[in-house]
Amino acid sequence: MGSSPDGRSVRRVYVGADAYMVSLITDDEKNKRRGKVGGKRQKRGKKACPLGRRKQGSDQRWKEIKAVTFYSEDMKCRQTSITKGNCDGLGRRMRRDAENLEFHRAEERVGNVDGGPWIIRQLDQRLNTSAVGLDFYHLGQNVHKTKTIVFGEKNPSGEKWVGDILHNVKHEGYERLWNDLLDLRKTTRGVKRKEVDRLITYVLDRREMIRYPEFIAKGWQIGSGPMESQCRVRSDRVRGSGMRWAADNAEAVMALEAMEQSNQWPQYWKLAMLHNN
Repeated sequence: MGSSPDGRSVRRVYVGADAYMVSLITDDEKNKRRGKVGGKRQKRGKKACPLGRRKQGSDQRWKEIKAVTFYSEDMKCRQTSITKGNCDGLGRRMRRDAENLEFHRAEERVGNVDGGPWIIRQLDQRLNTSAVGLDFYHLGQNVHKTKTIVFGEKNPSGEKWVGDILHNVKHEGYERLWNDLLDLRKTTRGVKRKEVDRLITYVLDRREMIRYPEFIAKGWQIGSGPMESQCRVRSDRVRGSGMRWAADNAEAVMALEAMEQSNQWPQYWKLAMLHNN
């Protein structure tokens, strides 16, 4: 639940999606490991049971795991899911969870995302949201990147420019941000102008999501911190020192963590007991 500006209680649900990288065992590495085991068996000189069928390894050293989370204003109620599949695979999980949660019944259905094109596309195709906003932190990251290239790492003028830009967009919205960036562009050349153009393109592509004054007026969050924290918790389970995974095993371990973060273990054991009985 959340509160409207007039103090009325409303059913508000946020949704966020993100992706992170997991270190996997490649097929070549599996072949090498298999060869080492075979060599040790020969040196041992004893008859041993044949090795089981080798599972296919990954074609790449790193693979992307995608995640979606639905959550309440206070994060006490949340539903999170993960997949090693493609963008459409996550979209199907997103729609499935939305149907189970009756997302469409919420009065306010708010998306808070980092602005990745694949995330925006899945939200548009799979969910009926009230609004989708660009995470303020990610916008800030891009603004700081431009500041470093245009003004330098520790230039006071650059720090003031960043503060003004973020304050203005937070309280006045996209149009003010657009004008501020055009003003900066007029003062730059070469590499600096190229970087300003990059930032202009970034915000132009996400102009419909840069609506912070509206979000603040309605009492909506403008950051995707809850989604980011969920990604850190899940990825930490498979990013220990020296950890290398088969893709299926990594997905299974993170699915268990997703159940923990969704507070679903009690329900799972009840269903398991009913099934066994």
